[in-house]
Formats: sequence, structure tokens, C-alpha cells
Amino acid sequence: MRLSYVMLPDHPLSESLEAIRLADRLGFHAAYAADETWHKDLWLLFAAAAGQTENIRFGPNLSPITLREPTLICQAAATLDELTGGRAECVISSGNFGLLAQYGIDWARTKPLSRVKEAHQVMRTFLDDGAITHDGEFYSYNGLFTFARPVQRRLPLKLGAMRGPKSFQAAGELSDGVHHALSYTRNAYEYLVDNVRIGAERAGRDWRDLDIGAWVVFATGHDGEAAKQAARAMVGLYASSMPAEQLRRNDVDPDSLTDIIAAVGAGDLRRAYELTPPELAEKLSVAGTPQECAAKLNREIVPTGVNHLILAVTDAALVEAFSGMRLPGVLGTTDQLQLVHDELAPALDA
Repeated sequence: MRLSYVMLPDHPLSESLEAIRLADRLGFHAAYAADETWHKDLWLLFAAAAGQTENIRFGPNLSPITLREPTLICQAAATLDELTGGRAECVISSGNFGLLAQYGIDWARTKPLSRVKEAHQVMRTFLDDGAITHDGEFYSYNGLFTFARPVQRRLPLKLGAMRGPKSFQAAGELSDGVHHALSYTRNAYEYLVDNVRIGAERAGRDWRDLDIGAWVVFATGHDGEAAKQAARAMVGLYASSMPAEQLRRNDVDPDSLTDIIAAVGAGDLRRAYELTPPELAEKLSVAGTPQECAAKLNREIVPTGVNHLILAVTDAALVEAFSGMRLPGVLGTTDQLQLVHDELAPALDA
């Protein structure tokens, strides 16, 4: 089981770099970051981290092809691959629906899956060949070329997906894997893996060769209750982007989130926290002591065929930045990464 962590790059850059260096020393597979206007630029951050690390991989998780032109994502990823000596990868999707709305884009009118599939085709060609001629529904190029070339023979290109089933099947059929965000039940991940398998088998591929990642809101510490409060403070923000079908697969009634989503939409995350009952936060996060977190992962995710855990580490600084709340007893990112290495990882089932 691979272990990675994903950041919202909102901390002081020196702190983000410190966490990346530690994750590299501890043997984490990858450090990912959200490629969204709301946050600091991940490409510059990872370029700075490239020469300060040896093994850890880097990339967007995810980069929105609705806002970023696919060949420009390839240019950035290939440049990062050269800087890191072949440690870059890329996860793409249509993007965060809330962010798209702030750009005046109605995601439902963008033909999101068709657009993502064509963007993947464009990017795979441009990464592999360094040139493209293409006349498609969404993207057209006539002899476009680049000198930005990856070091890896095949830079991994994966899809980010939440709703399914067609996006899960597309990932199995076309890409190097899928990172599925914000699910926490065995039912949800078995649904993911079953559909990835359908897509892979349709293309004559072995689904077990693909990177199947579980992206989860995460907080840990020896004070398990403090960690759970940290996760609770962020659950409303993340749950507001979950499709109704996905909420149901996680044993959550979409109607129960109406007031929470309204508070998030108004920018009042403190109110969203107050409206989020602890039992809902427990359903929509992995939080608590390392032993509690390992128990949930072993029960709900590890047995399903997922082979990559991607921890969206929530610390006190992140909670304060988003909600203004100061939660005592919540560990910083580096302390949580150390606990994951020392106590959580050894407790995961093989």
C-alpha cells in the first residue's frame, strides 16, 4: 500500500517545504497539492522542493482542464519531471465545481467527462511525442510542439473522479489510474474498484497495474478527540462538493447537508462547523489516534483493492486559516506525518 499526502498549499512556503523534506526522509510515495486559484502555486512550490528531496514524487492532485489548457499542464509537468529527475506525475479532472462557479462556468454545461477524456488523449500524446496535431470537440492543434520533455519514459497521467461510474470506467480504460476523493466506506470503494475493473477489462488491461488512490480528509494525534475536531472543522467544506450519489454510498443523506452547504456557500466555515454533528464528521473523515485511523482504513478501504492512501492532512494552521478557529491539541503537519510513519503505517493490514 502506497502512502502519500496531499496539501492545500496555504501554509508559509518554508513550512510546506519542511513538511515535504520530512515526507521524503520518511519514505512517503508522493506529495500532492491542489492546483486551484484559491491556493499558492503548486508548480513553483514543487520546483523549489525538487532539489531538496531525493525520492518523493510530485504533482497536482488535481489539475483542472476546464481552467488550465491541457498542453500547458504537460509543459509544467515535463519541466517538473526534469527538475526532479523523473519524479513527476499528474492527476487531471474537470475541476472543483465551486471554483468553476466563481469563474462563471456551469460545470454541467461543459460536458465534463467527454472533455476530460479528450484532454487525456491530448496530454498523453503531447507528453509522449512532444508534438501534436489534433482537431477535436474541445481542443485543436496544428503542429504544436514543445522542448519541455519528461525524463520518465511514461510520465504517469491519472484521472480524478468522484461520482462514477462512467468516470471510474474511463480511468480503468484509458489512464494510469484514478484518485477518488472523499469516500470513507467499503461500499463506496468496492463500487470504485468494480468500475475501474470494468473499464480496464474492456481495454484488455489488468486493473491491478493501475494506481487506485483513496483521497481522504485526515487528522491524527495522540489526542484523538482534538484530531477529530480538526477534521470536523473541514468536513463541511469538502462535503459541499460531493455529489448526492457519492454521499449515499457513504451512508449520508444529501438533505442532511443543506444548511451546512449554505453556510459554506456564505463563507462561514465556523457556522458550518457548528452545524456538522460529530457523527457526520466521523463518517466523512479519517481522524483520531493513529490506531483509530488504522482501524478505519483497515475496515473500510484496505480490503477493497485500493492500493494507494492519499492523506489530506488537516492541522491547526489550516483550520484557523479557513475558519478563524483555534483548536487546542491539534498537531502540525510534520508531527502528523511522523505519527503516520511511526504508528499508523505499521498498523495497516498487508
